[in-house]
Amino acid sequence: MSFLFSSCSSKTFKLKKNIPEGSHQYELLKHAEATLGSENLRQAVMLPEGEDLNEWIAVNTVDFFNQINMLYGTITEFCTEASCPVMSAGPRYEYHWADGTNIKKPIKCSAPKYIDYLMTWVQDQLDDETLFPSKIGVPFPKNFMSVAKTILKRLFRVYGHIYHQHFDSVMQLQEEAHLNTSFKHFIFFDQEFNLIDRCELAPLQELIETFGSKDR
Repeated sequence: MSFLFSSCSSKTFKLKKNIPEGSHQYELLKHAEATLGSENLRQAVMLPEGEDLNEWIAVNTVDFFNQINMLYGTITEFCTEASCPVMSAGPRYEYHWADGTNIKKPIKCSAPKYIDYLMTWVQDQLDDETLFPSKIGVPFPKNFMSVAKTILKRLFRVYGHIYHQHFDSVMQLQEEAHLNTSFKHFIFFDQEFNLIDRCELAPLQELIETFGSKDR
């Protein structure tokens, strides 16, 4: 029996979401990149002293979207309607798409279609200035944390699909170190701020525990 996650409540690759140069969020992104270079990921995900939590989560959410966009973009030729007729992360975890607006009832679709829906939906959220304000002084909405959690929960599913269905292709491309570093950064960020329910992380729980034990 498949363990189904509905939305819990193609290969068209999205434009990279850019944070405007000169903005405070751009400076935060540069700070994040600098601390990542130190190779201490636990330290890199921590909220910099004196900074706004919402803004930190917003900057990192954009960064994870860009990372996953790029990682999935390298294996799209292997992720097709024929090879991946359902969106899954191993045999026990299958995902059906719904965004609550255009598609209210969860639909079963192929992995490339699901990921296209997902990345389009995330891009729309990131581009919405009422949700992700880029101007100084514009407050984040009251529901910001809820939206960010949903985005990160859904982005996790792309990691899950890549690891379970396409890791051989990732190894052929010699990208496993890049994938592992990106996912480890993602998971440490989630753990630092408790953003994704544990049940959602189950498809990669063993890998997550391995990262944690190596980091101690």
